[in-house]
Amino acid sequence: MASILHPSSFLSSSSSSSTTTTPKPPVPPPFSRPQATLSPPTKPLLTKLTTSLTATALAITILTSSPPSLADSSTTYNIYYGTAASAANYGGYGGNSDKKASAEYIYDVPNGWKERLVSKVEKGTNGTDSEFYNPKKKSEKEYLTFLAGFRQLAPKDVILNNLALSDVNLQDLIANADGVTSEERTDENGQLYYDYEIDGVAGHSLITVTCAKNKLYAHFVNAPVPEWKKDEDTLRHIHQSFKTVG
Repeated sequence: MASILHPSSFLSSSSSSSTTTTPKPPVPPPFSRPQATLSPPTKPLLTKLTTSLTATALAITILTSSPPSLADSSTTYNIYYGTAASAANYGGYGGNSDKKASAEYIYDVPNGWKERLVSKVEKGTNGTDSEFYNPKKKSEKEYLTFLAGFRQLAPKDVILNNLALSDVNLQDLIANADGVTSEERTDENGQLYYDYEIDGVAGHSLITVTCAKNKLYAHFVNAPVPEWKKDEDTLRHIHQSFKTVG
C-alpha cells in the first residue's frame, strides 16, 4: 500500500537538506590612524635650514639696529680767520679785535687740533702768522707764513726755492724727496694759486702760495709718513680750504 507523503514533510525535508550555515564575514580590526614615521633630515637639508635661519636672523638684526651716525666717522672743522698783521700790530695793537672782520685769509682746522701761539720775534723773522697742530702728533700741523712787498707770483720753481731758503725743514724735505709736483690754478675771481706736493722719505708736505694785497701768502700742511697715510683725506681737505679773503 503506497504511503502518502504530507507536503509539510517534503518541505521540512527539503528545507532541512538545503539549509547551510553561512560563515560570518571577518570583523575588521579597529581603525587606527597610521603613524607617520619621520626620518632624520639629510645633511643638505640641515645645511639649507641653517643657512635660512642665519639669513633670517641677520635680516632681523639689520632691520632692528640703528644705522651708524656719519658724525662718528667724519672729521669736523673750524674756520680760522687770519689777519696777517705785522709784528708791530701783533696781538691786536693798533688793529681791529674782530679777526673775522679784518681777516685776509681763511683755512679749515680739524676739530681737536691746538693753536700754537706765534711770538712777535718769530713773526718778524720768518713771517709765520698762524699755526695749528695735532696734539696726538705735534709734527702733524698746518701753518701760514706771509711776506710783504710781493705784487705778483714769480715762476713756480723760483717761489719754492725762495720758501726753502727761510725754512731748514723744507730744505731737507725737498733734498730727500722721492718726488715734487707743482701746478697752478685760478679761483672764481681769477686769483692765481700755486700748489706744491712734496713726497719725502720721512714726511709729506702740501703747500699753497698766492699773492694778494701786496703780500705773498704760503700755507703749509705737513705730516710724517705714518700720519700722512692715516690722515691723507683730512690733510688734503685743509690744504684745499686755504684762500685769501677781503
